[in-house]
Amino acid sequence: MKRLDELKNWLEVRRDYAYTIMRIYLGIALFLRGLILLSDPSAITTLAGAQQVYMMYSYIIAGHLIGGFLLAVGFMTRLAALLQIPILAGAVFFIHLQQGLMTVGQSLELASLVLMLLIIYFLFGSGSYALDNYIGAKKPEPSPAVK
Repeated sequence: MKRLDELKNWLEVRRDYAYTIMRIYLGIALFLRGLILLSDPSAITTLAGAQQVYMMYSYIIAGHLIGGFLLAVGFMTRLAALLQIPILAGAVFFIHLQQGLMTVGQSLELASLVLMLLIIYFLFGSGSYALDNYIGAKKPEPSPAVK
């Protein structure tokens, strides 16, 4: 029981690392998704099954590339997540919901998970280990001299 408590305490102290690792992984995955869509424009029409999607194609690619990069480095994290939320909401509700759960290839459960993670990062921010904290950090003001 003592070992379990020690492990629990060790993990508790490192919670910010887990939150950061998830943010970096999510950002890299979304960035790579943007690269895939950029390299193969027919991929998005295959997924959506409609030609009208080309109108939003630029927004989707830019959102994934820019938003994914910003998420990965932890800069303007809330804005980066906000850029991605409409894209993933569209993917979940207009594409994957029609295909159903547990299908081969692109799946509703994975897109829903990514959407939920983006909402969490939009609401709670980047976490302790992000550029947001280093760039926006104010230098401590010197304390007034005591007379």
